[in-house]
Amino acid sequence: MKIKRLFIALAVTCTFTLPCSVPALTQTTDAGKALVAHEALQQAIHDYILAHPEVLIQSLRLAKEREENRAAEQTKALVTSLKNDLIDDPSAPVLGNPSGDVTLIEFFDYRCPYCRQVEPFLQALIKSDHGLRLVVKEFPILGPTSVYAARVALAAYKQGKYEQFHDAVMSKRSNFDEATLLKLAEGAGLTLDRLKTDMNSSEVNAEIKRTIEIAKVLKLSGTPAFIVGTELIPGATDPETLQALLDEARHGAN
Repeated sequence: MKIKRLFIALAVTCTFTLPCSVPALTQTTDAGKALVAHEALQQAIHDYILAHPEVLIQSLRLAKEREENRAAEQTKALVTSLKNDLIDDPSAPVLGNPSGDVTLIEFFDYRCPYCRQVEPFLQALIKSDHGLRLVVKEFPILGPTSVYAARVALAAYKQGKYEQFHDAVMSKRSNFDEATLLKLAEGAGLTLDRLKTDMNSSEVNAEIKRTIEIAKVLKLSGTPAFIVGTELIPGATDPETLQALLDEARHGAN
């Protein structure tokens, strides 16, 4: 009788423990299979890339293109948000046709050799495109003399002599000093006493500060830089590129 009771007890124990242990064993086996499959997949990818490195190169190129496109869209959005400060700033000098049907904006430093390099292009565009409105943003980033030149230029604008002073400075070498700038201003027909007052005025200070702040938002680190419509062109460019962008802007592409 005792042996029979013991047999029944063991049978009951097995009945309740076996169903619990079988799924656990099955789960462990499934996890192991998944791990092996994952490792096999990783090895297959690794081997394929080694055999076909052009796939990785293409992937990196596509990733770079996507990032560049994303950055370009962000820049366009920023330019659009700053439209009033860029196009309609009453304190920024305007060359060409003030009532023109298309606007080109230039961030500019008188001591920048690349700004001087593109200056003949801009003058040619102004002469050939009578609807061009060129807004010059004084962006003095090349030292104290650049700042001084920007101040004199903006003071010249207040006297209605910006273009005359601008042309006089651009016809000289870029290693000018403050005394040379004042002589050029006097030669351009500026009243020096008023010039010295205006160049340190709150309006001139505000215009330079505003331009620097806009440049920071647009992540500009050098000159020249151009804006047409919502397109930002950092660095020197050629007249054909600028004219093409102006034509697009004029026809509403931007």
